[in-house]
Amino acid sequence: MSEPATSPLILGAVTIIDTFAEAFPMTAARLIITAETPAWAETAARVMSGYATSVIACDAEAGVERILEPHETPDGRPGVSLLAFAFSRDALEKALIKRVGQCVMTCPTTACYNGLLLDEKTITIGGRLRYFGDGWQISKRLEGRRYWRIPVMDGEFTCEDLFGTTKGVAGGNLILLGTERMLVLHAAETAVAAIRRLPDVLLPFPGGIARSGSKVGSKYKALRASTNTAFAPSLRGLVPSELPPGCDCAYEIVIDGLTLEAVERATAVGIRAGCQPGVVQITAGNYGGKLGPHHIRQHDVLKRYPAGEPEEKSATE
Repeated sequence: MSEPATSPLILGAVTIIDTFAEAFPMTAARLIITAETPAWAETAARVMSGYATSVIACDAEAGVERILEPHETPDGRPGVSLLAFAFSRDALEKALIKRVGQCVMTCPTTACYNGLLLDEKTITIGGRLRYFGDGWQISKRLEGRRYWRIPVMDGEFTCEDLFGTTKGVAGGNLILLGTERMLVLHAAETAVAAIRRLPDVLLPFPGGIARSGSKVGSKYKALRASTNTAFAPSLRGLVPSELPPGCDCAYEIVIDGLTLEAVERATAVGIRAGCQPGVVQITAGNYGGKLGPHHIRQHDVLKRYPAGEPEEKSATE
């Protein structure tokens, strides 16, 4: 249930509710996928991040961070930067071994590299996938990093041995409420486009937008989460509602990031971009502070990250 409003802020004709998104720590990795053409790099990234929208039911939350030019990749080929999040390093490692093995190694011409700094907090990907080479795999060290070359039917699949991890933040969110579904959807799409210009953040849901926002718990004991009834227009009058009069649609944008600052900045950018015709309010989902330690207050981040700041993608580490 969202925290009640105290002092609304108006941007254009949109009321920004004085509430907070409740985010929580997760372990994150960045993968650099390259291929002979941009299309094959993007294909591998899209397939690898399939069914990776929410750790409520998926093994990871993953998706494309940005497209990379050849001069930004380890092997000088077109590439994609992909972010992945899970609750622990062990869980992330298990998920990525399967996803890289089944979705990247199988994709024509691809290679896969680590995109974060390497320290003691690493997971092994190439070192586990090497066994697919049936004894014909070979390794090579370059500048202190080990790479595995696995024979496949179009040549070799190169995969870095170790991938760095970091403590990221997941569950940042904003919810757009409005009068007509297509107008609110257009506003959410505009917010997504603005957020995706930022570095170090991921919007894991389809097209960056969730129509089936959830709440913790359910009347059915086997479920950890269920539909967010407070934002379901068809249940207005049957359950306590967060929808103001005239609002018949809500879309949620969930934000994961490599740092809390990245999620906060993305929240501010998304709120401003989402203030479009048809949107009446922008709020956020929380559970009274019981779900996660990071409380991302909408009014605070708008003050902390004013409009007009540079919002360029950073180079891959």
